[in-house]
Amino acid sequence: MTRIEKMLADYERDHQHPMNKATHMVGIPMILLSLPLIFFVPPVGIGLFVLGWILQFIGHAFEGKPPSFFRDPTFLLVGATWYGKRLWSKLIGQPFDEPAPA
Repeated sequence: MTRIEKMLADYERDHQHPMNKATHMVGIPMILLSLPLIFFVPPVGIGLFVLGWILQFIGHAFEGKPPSFFRDPTFLLVGATWYGKRLWSKLIGQPFDEPAPA
């Protein structure tokens, strides 16, 4: 198992609650979209950034676990990869490969 595969599996295990998954499916793209917008339309970019992070933390309150990036900041990038894989699996109509809970 490659490092990214292990990190994606760890990330998935930390995101099992349906509400946490839902808030991440909305919050992650908000955060990603906010990054360039901060430079071009600062109020919109900052608003999306803050709201996206609020959604992330609400999801973790439902999950009952702290965000993965508290253990390792690399998980900030893993979250975006996880989102991309989930979105792609929905677009092509195939189930997302979810590892079994530990």
